[in-house]
Amino acid sequence: MKAIVFHEHGPLENVTIADVPQPEAGPHEVLVEMKAAALNRLDLWVLAGWPGLNLKLPHIMGSDGAGVITAVGNQVTDFAVGDRVAVNPTVSCGTCSYCLAGQDNLCDRFSILGEHEDGFLGEVTAVPARNLLKMPDHADFADAAAASLVYVTAWHSLITRANLQAGESVLIVGAGGGVNSACIQIAKLAGAGPIYVIGSSEEKLALAQGLGADVAINRSEEANWSKTIFKATNRRGVDVVIDNVGAATYHYSLRALKKGGRLLTVGNTSGPKFEIDNRMLFGKHLSIIGSTMGPTADYHTVMNLIFAGKLKPVIDTIYPFNEGLTALKRLQNGDVAGKLVIAF
Repeated sequence: MKAIVFHEHGPLENVTIADVPQPEAGPHEVLVEMKAAALNRLDLWVLAGWPGLNLKLPHIMGSDGAGVITAVGNQVTDFAVGDRVAVNPTVSCGTCSYCLAGQDNLCDRFSILGEHEDGFLGEVTAVPARNLLKMPDHADFADAAAASLVYVTAWHSLITRANLQAGESVLIVGAGGGVNSACIQIAKLAGAGPIYVIGSSEEKLALAQGLGADVAINRSEEANWSKTIFKATNRRGVDVVIDNVGAATYHYSLRALKKGGRLLTVGNTSGPKFEIDNRMLFGKHLSIIGSTMGPTADYHTVMNLIFAGKLKPVIDTIYPFNEGLTALKRLQNGDVAGKLVIAF
Protein backbone atom coordinates (compact mmCIF):
# COMPACT_ATOMS: atom_id res chain seq x y z
CA MET A 1 0.00 0.00 0.00
CA LYS A 2 1.00 3.65 -0.32
CA ALA A 3 1.87 5.71 2.74
CA ILE A 4 3.51 9.01 3.67
CA VAL A 5 6.60 8.01 5.64
CA PHE A 6 10.07 9.01 6.75
CA HIS A 7 13.04 6.65 7.07
CA GLU A 8 15.01 8.88 9.43
CA HIS A 9 14.36 11.91 11.60
CA GLY A 10 15.25 15.30 10.23
CA PRO A 11 13.92 17.88 7.77
CA LEU A 12 10.80 17.67 5.64
CA GLU A 13 12.93 16.48 2.72
CA ASN A 14 13.11 13.11 4.51
CA VAL A 15 9.39 12.52 3.92
CA THR A 16 8.30 10.47 0.91
CA ILE A 17 5.29 8.65 -0.47
CA ALA A 18 6.39 5.02 -0.45
CA ASP A 19 5.15 1.45 -0.82
CA VAL A 20 4.94 -0.27 2.57
CA PRO A 21 3.47 -3.62 3.68
CA GLN A 22 -0.24 -3.52 4.45
CA PRO A 23 -0.86 -4.26 8.14
CA GLU A 24 -2.85 -7.24 9.38
CA ALA A 25 -5.54 -7.06 12.05
CA GLY A 26 -4.74 -8.68 15.38
CA PRO A 27 -7.45 -10.49 17.38
CA HIS A 28 -8.75 -7.27 18.95
CA GLU A 29 -7.99 -4.98 16.02
CA VAL A 30 -9.65 -3.87 12.80
CA LEU A 31 -8.31 -2.68 9.48
CA VAL A 32 -9.56 0.73 8.43
CA GLU A 33 -9.34 1.90 4.83
CA MET A 34 -8.61 5.56 5.34
CA LYS A 35 -10.91 8.09 3.70
CA ALA A 36 -9.47 11.22 5.32
CA ALA A 37 -6.55 12.15 7.56
CA ALA A 38 -5.68 15.54 9.05
CA LEU A 39 -2.29 17.11 9.67
CA ASN A 40 -1.02 18.56 12.95
CA ARG A 41 2.15 20.35 13.98
CA LEU A 42 2.76 17.20 15.99
CA ASP A 43 3.62 15.51 12.68
CA LEU A 44 6.52 17.92 12.17
CA TRP A 45 7.75 17.48 15.74
CA VAL A 46 7.74 13.69 15.35
CA LEU A 47 9.64 14.05 12.08
CA ALA A 48 12.28 16.19 13.82
CA GLY A 49 12.46 13.73 16.71
CA TRP A 50 13.50 14.21 20.33
CA PRO A 51 15.52 12.25 22.91
CA GLY A 52 13.63 9.15 23.99
CA LEU A 53 11.40 8.92 20.91
CA ASN A 54 12.34 5.50 19.55
CA LEU A 55 10.29 4.77 16.46
CA LYS A 56 10.27 1.74 14.23
CA LEU A 57 11.38 3.08 10.84
CA PRO A 58 10.09 3.76 8.28
CA HIS A 59 7.38 5.59 10.22
CA ILE A 60 3.91 6.27 8.84
CA MET A 61 2.89 9.80 9.82
CA GLY A 62 -0.46 11.28 10.86
CA SER A 63 -2.50 11.25 14.09
CA ASP A 64 -6.04 12.04 12.88
CA GLY A 65 -8.14 9.84 10.64
CA ALA A 66 -11.48 8.34 9.64
CA GLY A 67 -12.49 5.64 7.20
CA VAL A 68 -14.29 2.36 6.52
CA ILE A 69 -13.60 -1.02 8.13
CA THR A 70 -12.28 -3.63 5.69
CA ALA A 71 -11.40 -6.46 8.12
CA VAL A 72 -11.97 -7.34 11.78
CA GLY A 73 -9.99 -9.49 14.20
CA ASN A 74 -11.49 -12.74 15.43
CA GLN A 75 -12.22 -11.28 18.89
CA VAL A 76 -13.99 -8.15 17.62
CA THR A 77 -17.77 -8.24 18.06
CA ASP A 78 -18.92 -4.60 18.11
CA PHE A 79 -17.83 -3.66 14.58
CA ALA A 80 -18.23 -5.13 11.12
CA VAL A 81 -16.78 -4.77 7.65
CA GLY A 82 -18.30 -1.70 6.00
CA ASP A 83 -18.79 0.34 9.18
CA ARG A 84 -17.89 4.02 8.81
CA VAL A 85 -15.66 4.94 11.75
CA ALA A 86 -13.70 7.76 13.34
CA VAL A 87 -10.51 6.66 15.07
CA ASN A 88 -9.38 7.87 18.48
CA PRO A 89 -5.58 8.16 18.10
CA THR A 90 -4.79 7.65 21.79
CA VAL A 91 -3.84 4.14 22.88
CA SER A 92 -4.03 3.03 26.51
CA CYS A 93 -3.68 -0.25 28.41
CA GLY A 94 -7.18 -0.33 29.90
CA THR A 95 -5.96 -1.92 33.14
CA CYS A 96 -3.86 0.62 35.08
CA SER A 97 -5.35 2.75 37.86
CA TYR A 98 -5.71 5.76 35.56
CA CYS A 99 -7.55 3.79 32.87
CA LEU A 100 -9.86 2.20 35.43
CA ALA A 101 -10.67 5.68 36.76
CA GLY A 102 -11.63 6.91 33.27
CA GLN A 103 -8.41 8.92 32.90
CA ASP A 104 -6.93 6.86 30.08
CA ASN A 105 -5.10 9.91 28.71
CA LEU A 106 -2.87 9.55 31.80
CA CYS A 107 -2.32 5.81 31.22
CA ASP A 108 1.01 4.39 32.38
CA ARG A 109 1.55 3.08 28.84
CA PHE A 110 -0.15 5.93 26.97
CA SER A 111 0.75 6.42 23.32
CA ILE A 112 -0.57 8.26 20.27
CA LEU A 113 -0.92 6.73 16.84
CA GLY A 114 1.26 8.71 14.48
CA GLU A 115 3.52 9.84 17.33
CA HIS A 116 4.71 6.65 19.00
CA GLU A 117 3.33 4.12 16.49
CA ASP A 118 2.40 4.15 12.81
CA GLY A 119 -0.32 6.65 12.01
CA PHE A 120 -3.06 7.38 9.51
CA LEU A 121 -1.26 8.69 6.42
CA GLY A 122 -1.37 5.25 4.84
CA GLU A 123 -4.11 3.71 2.73
CA VAL A 124 -4.93 1.12 5.43
CA THR A 125 -4.38 1.29 9.19
CA ALA A 126 -4.65 -1.38 11.89
CA VAL A 127 -6.14 -0.03 15.12
CA PRO A 128 -7.58 -1.44 18.36
CA ALA A 129 -11.33 -1.87 18.00
CA ARG A 130 -11.93 0.02 21.25
CA ASN A 131 -10.46 3.12 19.61
CA LEU A 132 -13.30 3.30 17.08
CA LEU A 133 -16.50 5.29 17.08
CA LYS A 134 -19.18 4.56 14.50
CA MET A 135 -20.08 7.50 12.29
CA PRO A 136 -23.66 8.18 11.15
CA ASP A 137 -24.24 8.01 7.41
CA HIS A 138 -24.51 11.80 7.07
CA ALA A 139 -21.20 12.50 8.87
CA ASP A 140 -18.29 13.73 6.79
CA PHE A 141 -14.96 11.87 6.87
CA ALA A 142 -12.96 15.10 6.54
CA ASP A 143 -14.76 16.67 9.51
CA ALA A 144 -14.19 13.55 11.62
CA ALA A 145 -10.49 13.52 10.80
CA ALA A 146 -10.07 17.26 11.38
CA ALA A 147 -11.74 17.17 14.79
CA SER A 148 -9.95 14.42 16.65
CA LEU A 149 -6.80 15.74 18.34
CA VAL A 150 -7.59 19.43 18.49
CA TYR A 151 -11.23 19.30 19.59
CA VAL A 152 -10.58 16.67 22.25
CA THR A 153 -7.65 18.73 23.55
CA ALA A 154 -9.80 21.86 23.63
CA TRP A 155 -12.78 20.14 25.27
CA HIS A 156 -10.71 18.38 27.91
CA SER A 157 -8.92 21.58 28.89
CA LEU A 158 -11.85 24.00 28.91
CA ILE A 159 -14.69 21.76 30.09
CA THR A 160 -13.19 18.81 31.95
CA ARG A 161 -10.14 20.45 33.53
CA ALA A 162 -11.17 24.10 33.92
CA ASN A 163 -14.89 23.44 34.43
CA LEU A 164 -15.77 26.45 32.29
CA GLN A 165 -19.16 27.89 33.23
CA ALA A 166 -21.74 29.90 31.33
CA GLY A 167 -21.07 33.62 31.66
CA GLU A 168 -17.36 33.28 32.40
CA SER A 169 -14.99 35.37 30.30
CA VAL A 170 -12.35 33.57 28.23
CA LEU A 171 -9.13 34.69 26.54
CA ILE A 172 -7.71 32.46 23.79
CA VAL A 173 -4.08 33.17 22.96
CA GLY A 174 -3.70 32.61 19.24
CA ALA A 175 -6.03 32.62 16.26
CA GLY A 176 -6.18 30.32 13.27
CA GLY A 177 -4.72 27.19 14.88
CA GLY A 178 -6.81 24.06 15.29
CA VAL A 179 -6.96 24.02 19.10
CA ASN A 180 -7.71 27.74 19.29
CA SER A 181 -10.51 27.53 16.72
CA ALA A 182 -11.97 24.59 18.64
CA CYS A 183 -11.75 26.53 21.92
CA ILE A 184 -13.76 29.42 20.49
CA GLN A 185 -16.58 27.12 19.40
CA ILE A 186 -16.57 25.11 22.63
CA ALA A 187 -16.56 28.23 24.81
CA LYS A 188 -19.47 29.59 22.79
CA LEU A 189 -21.36 26.30 23.10
CA ALA A 190 -20.82 26.38 26.87
CA GLY A 191 -22.37 29.85 27.09
CA ALA A 192 -19.13 31.55 28.11
CA GLY A 193 -18.43 35.15 27.25
CA PRO A 194 -17.12 37.58 26.39
CA ILE A 195 -14.63 35.54 24.36
CA TYR A 196 -11.39 37.42 23.61
CA VAL A 197 -8.86 36.23 21.03
CA ILE A 198 -5.26 37.36 20.49
CA GLY A 199 -3.94 36.95 16.94
CA SER A 200 -1.23 38.09 14.59
CA SER A 201 -3.14 38.75 11.36
CA GLU A 202 -6.42 40.34 10.41
CA GLU A 203 -7.33 37.26 8.36
CA LYS A 204 -7.02 34.92 11.32
CA LEU A 205 -8.78 37.35 13.65
CA ALA A 206 -11.67 37.61 11.18
CA LEU A 207 -11.87 33.81 11.18
CA ALA A 208 -11.97 33.83 14.98
CA GLN A 209 -14.81 36.34 15.04
CA GLY A 210 -16.68 34.28 12.47
CA LEU A 211 -16.45 31.32 14.85
CA GLY A 212 -17.90 33.32 17.74
CA ALA A 213 -15.14 35.42 19.31
CA ASP A 214 -16.53 38.68 20.71
CA VAL A 215 -13.31 40.71 20.76
CA ALA A 216 -10.28 40.25 18.48
CA ILE A 217 -6.95 41.86 19.40
CA ASN A 218 -4.07 42.10 16.95
CA ARG A 219 -0.86 41.52 18.94
CA SER A 220 1.23 43.09 16.17
CA GLU A 221 -0.51 46.37 16.99
CA GLU A 222 -0.88 45.88 20.75
CA ALA A 223 2.25 44.10 22.00
CA ASN A 224 1.28 44.22 25.68
CA TRP A 225 -2.17 42.80 25.16
CA SER A 226 -2.64 42.02 28.84
CA LYS A 227 -3.13 45.78 29.36
CA THR A 228 -5.67 45.79 26.54
CA ILE A 229 -7.58 42.99 28.26
CA PHE A 230 -7.55 44.86 31.56
CA LYS A 231 -8.97 47.97 29.92
CA ALA A 232 -11.66 45.93 28.16
CA THR A 233 -12.69 44.27 31.44
CA ASN A 234 -12.75 47.39 33.62
CA ARG A 235 -9.40 46.38 35.13
CA ARG A 236 -10.72 43.06 36.40
CA GLY A 237 -9.23 40.55 33.93
CA VAL A 238 -10.76 37.37 32.55
CA ASP A 239 -11.82 34.18 34.28
CA VAL A 240 -9.96 31.76 32.02
CA VAL A 241 -6.98 32.01 29.66
CA ILE A 242 -6.06 29.13 27.37
CA ASP A 243 -2.50 29.29 26.04
CA ASN A 244 -0.67 26.80 23.82
CA VAL A 245 2.09 29.22 22.82
CA GLY A 246 4.20 28.87 25.95
CA ALA A 247 7.24 30.86 27.03
CA ALA A 248 6.60 33.86 24.79
CA THR A 249 3.12 34.56 26.15
CA TYR A 250 2.66 33.09 29.65
CA HIS A 251 3.72 36.33 31.35
CA TYR A 252 0.95 38.24 29.57
CA SER A 253 -1.54 35.41 30.00
CA LEU A 254 -1.11 35.40 33.77
CA ARG A 255 -1.40 39.19 33.97
CA ALA A 256 -4.65 39.07 31.98
CA LEU A 257 -6.37 36.92 34.62
CA LYS A 258 -8.77 38.23 37.23
CA LYS A 259 -8.38 37.30 40.89
CA GLY A 260 -9.07 33.58 41.20
CA GLY A 261 -8.58 33.07 37.46
CA ARG A 262 -7.34 29.92 35.71
CA LEU A 263 -4.56 29.63 33.14
CA LEU A 264 -4.83 26.52 30.97
CA THR A 265 -1.57 25.39 29.45
CA VAL A 266 -2.01 22.92 26.59
CA GLY A 267 1.25 23.34 24.66
CA ASN A 268 4.45 25.29 24.23
CA THR A 269 5.10 26.10 20.59
CA SER A 270 7.44 28.96 21.58
CA GLY A 271 9.35 26.98 24.19
CA PRO A 272 8.70 25.20 27.50
CA LYS A 273 10.62 27.28 30.06
CA PHE A 274 9.54 30.61 31.50
CA GLU A 275 9.83 32.69 34.67
CA ILE A 276 6.91 34.01 36.69
CA ASP A 277 6.57 36.22 39.73
CA ASN A 278 5.16 33.84 42.33
CA ARG A 279 3.66 36.78 44.24
CA MET A 280 1.20 37.16 41.40
CA LEU A 281 0.11 33.54 41.77
CA PHE A 282 -0.62 33.52 45.48
CA GLY A 283 -1.56 37.19 45.68
CA LYS A 284 -4.30 36.83 43.06
CA HIS A 285 -5.22 33.20 43.93
CA LEU A 286 -4.39 32.11 40.38
CA SER A 287 -4.43 28.51 39.17
CA ILE A 288 -2.23 27.07 36.43
CA ILE A 289 -3.83 23.94 34.99
CA GLY A 290 -1.98 21.58 32.71
CA SER A 291 -3.93 19.56 30.18
CA THR A 292 -3.00 17.15 27.42
CA MET A 293 -5.26 15.25 25.05
CA GLY A 294 -8.37 13.79 26.70
CA PRO A 295 -9.88 10.47 27.81
CA THR A 296 -12.11 8.28 25.67
CA ALA A 297 -15.23 9.76 27.27
CA ASP A 298 -14.25 13.24 26.07
CA TYR A 299 -13.47 11.87 22.60
CA HIS A 300 -16.96 10.37 22.32
CA THR A 301 -18.58 13.56 23.62
CA VAL A 302 -16.75 15.78 21.15
CA MET A 303 -17.24 13.54 18.14
CA ASN A 304 -20.95 13.17 18.81
CA LEU A 305 -21.23 16.97 18.97
CA ILE A 306 -19.46 17.07 15.60
CA PHE A 307 -21.85 14.50 14.17
CA ALA A 308 -24.82 16.48 15.53
CA GLY A 309 -23.57 19.67 13.86
CA LYS A 310 -23.11 21.54 17.15
CA LEU A 311 -19.37 21.87 16.53
CA LYS A 312 -17.88 22.34 13.06
CA PRO A 313 -14.18 21.76 12.37
CA VAL A 314 -12.45 24.55 10.48
CA ILE A 315 -10.83 23.11 7.35
CA ASP A 316 -8.48 25.27 5.33
CA THR A 317 -7.80 22.92 2.41
CA ILE A 318 -8.41 19.30 1.44
CA TYR A 319 -5.51 17.82 -0.53
CA PRO A 320 -5.56 14.56 -2.50
CA PHE A 321 -3.23 11.92 -1.08
CA ASN A 322 -0.66 12.36 -3.85
CA GLU A 323 -0.26 16.02 -2.80
CA GLY A 324 0.41 15.14 0.83
CA LEU A 325 3.97 16.45 0.74
CA THR A 326 2.70 19.80 -0.53
CA ALA A 327 0.31 19.94 2.41
CA LEU A 328 3.12 19.19 4.87
CA LYS A 329 5.23 21.98 3.39
CA ARG A 330 2.34 24.39 3.84
CA LEU A 331 1.91 23.25 7.43
CA GLN A 332 5.60 23.89 8.04
CA ASN A 333 5.38 27.38 6.54
CA GLY A 334 2.55 28.23 8.93
CA ASP A 335 0.36 29.96 6.37
CA VAL A 336 -2.73 28.08 7.49
CA ALA A 337 -6.09 29.12 8.92
CA GLY A 338 -7.76 25.85 9.83
CA LYS A 339 -6.92 22.20 9.32
CA LEU A 340 -5.17 20.66 6.34
CA VAL A 341 -6.85 17.38 5.40
CA ILE A 342 -5.60 14.56 3.17
CA ALA A 343 -8.29 12.75 1.17
CA PHE A 344 -7.69 9.18 0.00
